[in-house]
Amino acid sequence: MARILWINPVGTNAYDAPIGEELRREAAATTRVDVCSLPGVGPQHLEWNALEAVVAGPTMGVVRWAAEQGGYDASVIGCFYDPFLRGARELAGAMAVTAPAEACLHVAATVAERISILVGRRKWIPEMHENVVKYGYGGHLASFRVLDMSVDEFQADPSATQQRILDEAERAVRDDGADAVVLGCTIEFGFYREVQEKIGAPVIDAITAPLRYAEFLAGLGIDHGWRTSRVGGYDSVPAREREWIPIVEPVIDIDLRP
Repeated sequence: MARILWINPVGTNAYDAPIGEELRREAAATTRVDVCSLPGVGPQHLEWNALEAVVAGPTMGVVRWAAEQGGYDASVIGCFYDPFLRGARELAGAMAVTAPAEACLHVAATVAERISILVGRRKWIPEMHENVVKYGYGGHLASFRVLDMSVDEFQADPSATQQRILDEAERAVRDDGADAVVLGCTIEFGFYREVQEKIGAPVIDAITAPLRYAEFLAGLGIDHGWRTSRVGGYDSVPAREREWIPIVEPVIDIDLRP
């Protein structure tokens, strides 16, 4: 059995329960998925890079707690910007760490050749494009398509959101030559199955793909000992330096499935 912690790196727990419910529907029967956000009051989303800076320390503190005290096999930093992923891996010990863009792009580039990413606002594109290139998928990118929606609008009117996603996904396939569509925000959850049925191409969900990728990474570690290498750039933060990163114990939406 793999234990996975989904970390919403924001100062609200509003999405913890609904994301947890969705993840548990998608997880393998033997996977246990807990969900948390950052304790205390903080940014409600990370649409601006400046807000990422605010949550960096607390997020690293939660990663340290998960690795050292939580007993998790893998964790996901649940923002499509993939914030602090390198730093998290330096702290994670034997625990695997991934994030949505990395996982979605790996999956999409395996099942398709040309990828379109559906983002909420044009503001998001530069940082996300940097990650596409950094991960080596620039040659697969068909387009970014903008939904003209902020993070807090995605779940406010689900039927309207689904229609916006469907419209842009259809355009991505028809006009941009995409043969897979990636939903470029974790709060775009709950829509991918119906949209991909209608467009006839894979729609990669930004919480399901990292969950399944985390399950895969956890299994590699458990079964084969294939964990984050410590002989190069992911050398662990030494104990004397870890004290600069206080452990943060989050309030967790716990997986209570039998």
